[in-house]
Amino acid sequence: MKRREFITLVGGGITWPLAARAQQGGMRHVGLLMNTSAETPESQSRLALFVQGLREAGWVDGRNIQIETRWAAGDPGRFHKYAAELVALAPDVLLASTTPAVTALHQATRSIPIVFVGVVDPVGSGLVASLARPGGNATGFVVFEYALAAKWLELLKEIAPGLTRAAVLRDPTIAAGIGQFAAIQATGSTGVELSAIDLRDANEIEQAVAAFARIANGGLIVTASEFGATHPDIITGFAARSRLPTVYPFAYFVRLGGLMSYGPDLAEGFLHAASYVDRILKGEKPADLPVQAPTKYELMINLKTAKVLGLAVPQSLLARADKIVEE
Repeated sequence: MKRREFITLVGGGITWPLAARAQQGGMRHVGLLMNTSAETPESQSRLALFVQGLREAGWVDGRNIQIETRWAAGDPGRFHKYAAELVALAPDVLLASTTPAVTALHQATRSIPIVFVGVVDPVGSGLVASLARPGGNATGFVVFEYALAAKWLELLKEIAPGLTRAAVLRDPTIAAGIGQFAAIQATGSTGVELSAIDLRDANEIEQAVAAFARIANGGLIVTASEFGATHPDIITGFAARSRLPTVYPFAYFVRLGGLMSYGPDLAEGFLHAASYVDRILKGEKPADLPVQAPTKYELMINLKTAKVLGLAVPQSLLARADKIVEE
């Protein structure tokens, strides 16, 4: 089956009536709650990798497994609405993308196993008891550890040596937003004055970024957040219009024109998640499966954006880059 056919089959939203399930014998069922919209290339890539991972483990959609997908597109109301819908279908396993999705599912059920991806702080968010022994019905893959956030400031200073000020775009309403900002503050030795811009309303963010840009030698650090995940074009647009050097947590910002990113491959997390779904379907319990962190982080640089900003990217930084965008 071609990749496009995978996406259409899974993304189309197959609903299995409970009465029909009894007639399907060995058919297993998985519910997916995604934080993005179905139309974006990033969404399609993540979903295709999850389906690929299941296929490699012997689970073929429509043959021995059925997948029901809901796309919340970053809407808080949809997370809870779709979580309730998926739980009502009584699937064998649930997959949740990012903290709002897994939180909504966790509130809706404490019995159906949940595998999560894209979560920053599952312990601080109350989703698991510990990384080594989750202890409940949820486990999965964190997107990174807080210490990574300090690296963003170091990289920003390296690509813009004259930097004396940095604004951190963060979500202050969640543990992850607070934790990432604290990790950046803890660096302390860079001589860069830090301030925070809250990721809430787009107009307020743009006004705050524009005001920050009026003083020279500034830059932006974009932390991982639900707003950024669902509105990366808005954030990269703010950075471009303000002409501020900006470092991002994920590569998709750079593909949209952002200057630089350092973080894990988010799509790869869905491939790993398929392995945990497979293990749960075969009888293992999420309480016994440790939460895992990425083993590799990638540095991506957009040379076209650097040129627009008048930045000469150091050769030492280019040598360390895993991916470079030149056009």
